[in-house]
Amino acid sequence: MRASFLFTSESVSEGHPDKVADQISDAVVDLFLSKDPYARIACETLTTTQLVVLAGEIRCKGVYENGAWAPGAQEEIEAAVRATVKRIGYEQDGFHWETFRFENNLHGQSAHIAQGVDESGNKDEGAGDQGIMFGYATDETPDLLPATLYYSHRILEKLASDRHNKVVPFLEPDAKSQVTLQYENEVPVRATALVVSTQHAPGYFDDGGEGSDAAKYQELRDYVVGVFHEVLPKGFITDETKIYVNPTGRFEIGGPDGDAGLTGRKIIVDTYGGASPHGGGAFSGKDPTKVDRSAAYVARYMAKNVVAAGLARRCTIQLSYAIGIAEPLSLYVDLHGTGTVSEAKIEEVLPKLVRLTPKGIREHLQLNAPIYQKTAAYGHFGRKPEGDSFTWEKTDLVDALKAAVA
Repeated sequence: MRASFLFTSESVSEGHPDKVADQISDAVVDLFLSKDPYARIACETLTTTQLVVLAGEIRCKGVYENGAWAPGAQEEIEAAVRATVKRIGYEQDGFHWETFRFENNLHGQSAHIAQGVDESGNKDEGAGDQGIMFGYATDETPDLLPATLYYSHRILEKLASDRHNKVVPFLEPDAKSQVTLQYENEVPVRATALVVSTQHAPGYFDDGGEGSDAAKYQELRDYVVGVFHEVLPKGFITDETKIYVNPTGRFEIGGPDGDAGLTGRKIIVDTYGGASPHGGGAFSGKDPTKVDRSAAYVARYMAKNVVAAGLARRCTIQLSYAIGIAEPLSLYVDLHGTGTVSEAKIEEVLPKLVRLTPKGIREHLQLNAPIYQKTAAYGHFGRKPEGDSFTWEKTDLVDALKAAVA
């Protein structure tokens, strides 16, 4: 790895159309898992102007069994979808939680997939799909997340908190952030560029067009710059930092009315901001038998514990699976030249500490619970473990890892 360089990551807010779709999909996952901890869900969402469409494959006791919906189940799904959009804050002519058209095209899970995934007789539960998954951790931040992504998320979380609490009058739900940091000796030391584009109330722009108001735009800009200073470490923002706030000018039309949203289109925002490889599979809308989700969570869990144990400053872990097969096909560890022990030793130790079958992962991380909607905005990683939520962010393997490699 180069010692000195620039690196950039972005984030998007809970009101971004793709994130609206992710949160709706995970609201459906949580609803089903609240009814049946072993439900099967693969829920995709499309959002656009005054329309939300669900599609995918499901199986859930008391909701959808033997090819039929339980009484009231479809109405309950629609209520969960509308509640999600209401919580985000969309009450606009082009996208309103109460009046958008809703289509539910969910249907039964393929029996051919079910026979490979389900546990039966002497057969362990198989992986819900083939694929590769990556986990990553770095000591750049206290939560062991890449700094560029960490600060991108925190900027938008602050905007969202202030919007919900009506701290300022001009913020609307859709927003994006981007952070570029200068690294010296592999350590982030300053911000060279900071970008926020936020949907705003009418008039808070300055492009010289009709309705333009320089004073209102300056109020918005000063607020965002204040958030930058609040979120980034002291000294990171200098006179040389390039700051862009709504660089296109007016941003009044946003969210699904401004751009269609789809589940699973923000996988780099969801994970490591480009600092690590990505296997390609999205997380939201999937129950934990889908290793795209659960194996990515356990890979992060293992990588974070390796770094937290002081065995490396950076760690990447890859897992691979085949549909219907319980055990992973491979486990690969890369410590990027920062390790205090060999990669081979960690590859030997980790499967002894965590059973890496789909069932083993689910049980170890307690994934059969309605915990997923809160993961669908501001990153699946770098979050604080709370009760059953974000268990993959715990560092409870540290002592066992240290003992095993001693």
